[in-house]
Amino acid sequence: MTQRFDKLALLVSDTERAQEAARELREIHPWVDVEEADAAVVLGGDGFMLHTLHAMLTGRRVIPVYGMNLGTVGFLMNRFREPAKLLRRLERARAVDIAPLWMEATTQDGNTHSHSAINEVSLLRETRQTAKIAIEVDDRVRIKELVCDGILLATPAGSTAYNLSANGPILPLDSQLLALTPISAFRPRRWRGAILPDRSRVTLRVLEPDKRPVSVVADQKEVRDVAEVTIAISRERALQLLFDPGHALDERIVAEQFMV
Repeated sequence: MTQRFDKLALLVSDTERAQEAARELREIHPWVDVEEADAAVVLGGDGFMLHTLHAMLTGRRVIPVYGMNLGTVGFLMNRFREPAKLLRRLERARAVDIAPLWMEATTQDGNTHSHSAINEVSLLRETRQTAKIAIEVDDRVRIKELVCDGILLATPAGSTAYNLSANGPILPLDSQLLALTPISAFRPRRWRGAILPDRSRVTLRVLEPDKRPVSVVADQKEVRDVAEVTIAISRERALQLLFDPGHALDERIVAEQFMV
């Protein structure tokens, strides 16, 4: 099945490689402002792609995004090749819907901060003292006291990022699951985390917050000195990524599990 995007926006990171590629693309296609576009072509790496997606979440319009990798890893991107065939690649691209996490964090002084996360929400100790965190899933206490450096909740799209580095599981994109993964757990030492249905609502409560302060990071947004964090999938804020046939995100997730 082919699809047609009549108006395209070009979003480019400030790296030299991305800027050079943008000059080439501007010569072969007319581009419009992102507010007028049917879809966006993004040049850069995963960091710039996350920046672009977050800008859409906080703006008024969410449109399909087709990334071309001119960064390092490019997990969320397609290969940069054959710029002259870009329109044909877009017509054949497979659309993948990604629902971000929505985090609400209450700080020790009682203020509330809300942010979205496409990859993960992570809690991390701020000092040399280990963190102590109580874990609730759907209002039921699952662990009364986790002693650790931190803990994170990852989406399937983010399961190969920080989550994988913390020895968390890789989740297929269509699994409808979330990965709850401890970071350097000390007690209970043998707890390796949990795989949860993506309809779950996770509450992480910081114990002894004055003595053991903890910060929370939603992708790139940090809130310090938190007392409690609640996280759930935000389906009404779903994003759409476009991938070349054979290079879709779910295939990359499977392939990543065989990397040695």
